Amino acid sequence: MAHSISAKKRVRQNLKARARNRYRKEQLKDKQKAFAAALGASDWKKAEEALNQTVQHMDRISTKGTIHRNTASRKRSRLVKRLNAARKATTTAGAGKGTKTA
Repeated sequence: MAHSISAKKRVRQNLKARARNRYRKEQLKDKQKAFAAALGASDWKKAEEALNQTVQHMDRISTKGTIHRNTASRKRSRLVKRLNAARKATTTAGAGKGTKTA
């Protein structure tokens, strides 16, 4: 247990910061789940909107110091890569149908 006044204040500040950071991370997880759901449903417009919201939130919390900016950048890159791969998979799957081979 903290004895000095400044140590007690740090304990209070740490509790508040921890609660704030947990809330921000939970919001980020919810946004990522919404993106994954839209991606699973192959709703590209909704997936793009969810991606934009997720990226904005990631940038905001990385600015606040909740997550590191490189972590935010890495996660952003992976989400965009997933969206592009899913789009490409559906376009190449549909492109093979109805074509004649000589």
